Amino acid sequence: MNNIKSVFSIKDLENLSGIKAHTIRIWEKRYDILQPMRTDTNIRLYDLASLQKLLNITLLHDYGYKISKIATYPQEKIPSLVREIISNKTAKSHAISEFKMAMMNFDQELFFNTYNWLIAEKSFKEVFHQVFIPLMNELGLLWQSDTITPAHEHFVSYLIKQKLLINTEKLQVLKQTKNDKVFVLSLPMNEIHELGLMYLNYEILLLGYKTIYLGESMPISNLKDLKKHFDSIVFISYFTVQPERDILNDYVQKMADELLDDNTELWYTGRLVEFINKEGLSDKISIFNSISELVDEI
Repeated sequence: MNNIKSVFSIKDLENLSGIKAHTIRIWEKRYDILQPMRTDTNIRLYDLASLQKLLNITLLHDYGYKISKIATYPQEKIPSLVREIISNKTAKSHAISEFKMAMMNFDQELFFNTYNWLIAEKSFKEVFHQVFIPLMNELGLLWQSDTITPAHEHFVSYLIKQKLLINTEKLQVLKQTKNDKVFVLSLPMNEIHELGLMYLNYEILLLGYKTIYLGESMPISNLKDLKKHFDSIVFISYFTVQPERDILNDYVQKMADELLDDNTELWYTGRLVEFINKEGLSDKISIFNSISELVDEI
């Protein structure tokens, strides 16, 4: 699982490109768009160049080019056409494909070049919502299907975090404009998926509020200390894999017992919130199904 992948099955190509394996086989047979290697048992295998070509063909196909026409182009024309399309600064799917290739090749330069191209035309908030969130959602599925390794995911996640920290620092030096509440952001014990919480911190700062970012594996007892320093607090937690489902509701109740009072609220978001039992919850506890939904409430 921890070996670096440079050879891919047709199922890997399906997961990375969104093109069904059956369709890839048809395109190969009819149009010879890819030339797979084959094992002794005749199983198709593909290299990184094949993946790059398929991602480019997918973009052209999405923009209305017929596969029969694409197949007639010289090898060098396909990336040239892709560059013409992305010159319009509208090809979100191309940016996601480029980030995937940067990840598969551990290519930091390609990541930065793609990011710089995006940020020249869009705000960081737009880049994060339109590109990074869909990308990270895809990576979760790619990891689960064994298409990518933890090394791939960690490589690209770290680079995204780096950009997020840079843009967050720009906001932290500004004077806050809203003082009616303070937002305290933390993750439960053993929860290490921090990117979503980090982005929420950025969004809340962007709105002019003070935030206290505490990060991963924060005991509830330590959160109580914040109540000595601030009068009105919204505690935000992001549940991705922790707490485990069988103790999730007990954890929510423990936070309520130890933290809630007239001047305190508890806000939860993340993949696991759908499993929180909402019956009998205090009206000072709010559950959000997405980052956007939570930010809209602020």
